[in-house]
Amino acid sequence: MTRENEVPVIEARGISKYFGAVTALENVSLKLYRGEVLGVVGDNGAGKSTLMKILAGLYPPNAGEIFVEGKPVHFRSPKDARDMGIEMVYQDLALAGNMRIDENIFLGRERTRRFGPFKFIDNAASLKQAKEHLDKLKIEVKSVRQRVEELSGGQRQAVAIARATAFDAKVVIMDEPTAALAVKEVRKVLDLIKDLKNHGIGVILISHRLDDIFYVCDRVMALFHGRNFAEAPLSEVTRNDVIGWIMGNKSPVAQAAKIFDLN
Repeated sequence: MTRENEVPVIEARGISKYFGAVTALENVSLKLYRGEVLGVVGDNGAGKSTLMKILAGLYPPNAGEIFVEGKPVHFRSPKDARDMGIEMVYQDLALAGNMRIDENIFLGRERTRRFGPFKFIDNAASLKQAKEHLDKLKIEVKSVRQRVEELSGGQRQAVAIARATAFDAKVVIMDEPTAALAVKEVRKVLDLIKDLKNHGIGVILISHRLDDIFYVCDRVMALFHGRNFAEAPLSEVTRNDVIGWIMGNKSPVAQAAKIFDLN
């Protein structure tokens, strides 16, 4: 299915990023559509995490533009990106282990109620809304009152995803979400990512695990030495193609397609 006439939910055009004399990204572009999962692959140092941190507002680009739903944006901080519906789930999850699930979901965005001139955290509203949100995403836990430190690795990842999607997210960026999980928990997290598509959320997935990429993604793009290298729908590539892209090699079929302008 072509989406050429659809406005991307987020788009990066000609992004470059330098750290002193080191070029992390050079003229990199990316498009993500509503309800799509885009896999981003590349070897260590290819620029994947740097690009994601620019999209999430952590780094300003030295050159290039970012668009959200067709409108140019300038992120000065992660809060600016979150306010535009762009959320990132980091490898370390950034969860508070000694706090409850509902407290983690609403951390920094607590539900409040007023009593005269005073404002109080509304724990009852937080518990109710957290449970409703986990139910919507089909995330199973014993209770939203559980402390995060009591959860399995897969459940913690699910809570981090729930937190990222609790406030009308348009895009969720995930950095190696299954890297530290037991095999039996990987499928649950990947199914949760698939389910985000049903809610119209676009997902960018960074992963070294090709099994994850081919199970959950609609499209894959590869970075090599900080530049766009190759991109295609998953239905049009093989694992060997993607492995080649990560190593900086294109298959003869891909090269022929480029020569004859078939891509």
